[in-house]
Amino acid sequence: MVPGVKPPSRFLWAAELPRAAFGLASLLGARRKLGTAPRGDGRPVLLLPGMINSDRSMAVLRRYLRHLGYRAEGWGLGRNLGVRAIGYEGTLLLDRIRALHAETGKPVTLIGVSLGGIMARYAAHRLPSEVAEVITISSPFAGSPRATNVWRTFQLLTGEQIDSPSVLAQRKLVAEPLPMPSTAIWSRSDGFVNGMICHDANGRTIEVRSSHVLVQLRPEVLLAVARVLGESVRTSAA
Repeated sequence: MVPGVKPPSRFLWAAELPRAAFGLASLLGARRKLGTAPRGDGRPVLLLPGMINSDRSMAVLRRYLRHLGYRAEGWGLGRNLGVRAIGYEGTLLLDRIRALHAETGKPVTLIGVSLGGIMARYAAHRLPSEVAEVITISSPFAGSPRATNVWRTFQLLTGEQIDSPSVLAQRKLVAEPLPMPSTAIWSRSDGFVNGMICHDANGRTIEVRSSHVLVQLRPEVLLAVARVLGESVRTSAA
């Protein structure tokens, strides 16, 4: 884990909503650029939303990946309120991954935004044979929650304390290198979480310029996800 990292500045925090609106607007003129992404091979992809958010927040990414030829699915667990959504020790999420793996006969690629990415890494450690790859987007898995501006909100919404033994154990597991390919998409201008704890030296990293809010709607993020998946498709076919 990255030690001694502070939360983003108040300026970046205050700029989150206008920057998110700008990012959403940039999506309108990005159709041609997004169309340059490589095609998929039908592999199952499970999308995990960020804190407070539900599958609706992942609708654009889900439709885009389906258009490219992937079987992209929402997690189907409602709003992401931590253990309240995924169950004790993530049992509901693990069952969802097992079911998709059994239905398709293929290991599942997990793509998670923020808290959803942390959950994706946790599930990947627990189910290494059922998970093919993990892509995190602005997920602070490599450092202390106190290097974010939202750790108190996390505690309030989830009922979990960041320094409790169970959470500390999960944080330690999530920060360990994954046994399958992983990619961390992050931004040093993120206003909610310090970008330096959203990646490490054990997997691929892709830096983008983005707010935290609606980061999954940024054209450069959509294209980055598609290119990572496309490279995995080429590797599998080789």
